[in-house]
Amino acid sequence: MKTKRHFFVMVTFSIALLLVFASPGLAGKAGFDKKEIRIAQWGPQTGPAAPWGSVARGSAILFNLVNEEGGIHGRKIKYFIRDDQYNPALCKAAVKELVERQGIFAFVGGVSSASGLAVKDYLEENKVIWVGPATAVNEYVFPVDPYLFAVYPLYQDEASILTKYLVEKMKFRKIGFFYQNDSYGKNGLVGCKDRLKTYGMELVEEIPVEPGEKDLASQMLKFKNSGAETVIIWSNPTIATIALKTCATIDYKPQWVSSNTLSDYPLMFKITEGLWEGVITGAFGIMPQSDDPLMVKYREAGKRMTPDERWGTFYTAGILFAEPLVEALKMVGKDLSTEACLKALNSIQGFQGLGPKIYWSEDMHQGSASVMIMKCGPGASYEVLQDWTANDLATWKK
Repeated sequence: MKTKRHFFVMVTFSIALLLVFASPGLAGKAGFDKKEIRIAQWGPQTGPAAPWGSVARGSAILFNLVNEEGGIHGRKIKYFIRDDQYNPALCKAAVKELVERQGIFAFVGGVSSASGLAVKDYLEENKVIWVGPATAVNEYVFPVDPYLFAVYPLYQDEASILTKYLVEKMKFRKIGFFYQNDSYGKNGLVGCKDRLKTYGMELVEEIPVEPGEKDLASQMLKFKNSGAETVIIWSNPTIATIALKTCATIDYKPQWVSSNTLSDYPLMFKITEGLWEGVITGAFGIMPQSDDPLMVKYREAGKRMTPDERWGTFYTAGILFAEPLVEALKMVGKDLSTEACLKALNSIQGFQGLGPKIYWSEDMHQGSASVMIMKCGPGASYEVLQDWTANDLATWKK
């Protein structure tokens, strides 16, 4: 079954590549007409980061609700998803096909820092709006990209906030950092180190890992021998699972801490076979099972529209990333254009959906520096340890 699915995905991308490169001069469509607005997203539906693929599927809930309610000023949203398998090359092919063959007005979400950086310049050159990348690195927003609007708190800010909590609240002095060897992991590492400098501290061990590595025995043994009381892990779900299972075999039990990217507790609890209990993570949105009226609305829609999907953090993240774009489109009115939508996005001050409050202007497209801190409790329950907190070292906010 997996072989057939992989074959299907590769054939799909091969066709996309042939279509795109066979017509290099083909101009993309405007992205909208009187009846529809075309919005798209890439995401790893297969591959090592497939658990994050639900982000792209989750955005569909919001767009379907918008369409049920009559669309936006009479226009329905036509939504496209492409599987890039967490592979920048496949992402580039998919985005090029979508822009030049389908005609896309805007992208939302988009998992993977590497994939995002692979298409960022292309989207800017083609004047295609991108709202709420499902990753958070400095390279996206500094300097300002006029077409890219970030919802996600920067990994650097999140790591700084988490490190402060570990030192000041939990009194840890020996901290290790295990990070994916890409922009995602490296930005987290920088945030942690910046915070430790304020205490005159250094990491006892820092180890990079490639996204597809399978044997982590030597790395985990290094952390154990370093005496690290807590290990911050900034990786994809598969790497994190291997790390925890490896440590269980060598009787090493540090306090594990991770980015909000691994805050889908039921999922992580399941794939780690219960080892995720006790792990502390950042959180960029309210709990999936929250009684917040907005979350309840989306949750009920999810049960009705996609009963086979598991309602979780990654799935609801897809909604969170897309909410500001829908808000901006409503603000624009009937006279839609890329310029009008950009003006609306640049005027958003304090909009809040499922995530933190968002503030954008022409000079600043990083919307927030705040996260919550949560802990995975018994049975994959959510325990809030700290409410929305901004990074006081975020000099870009000053």
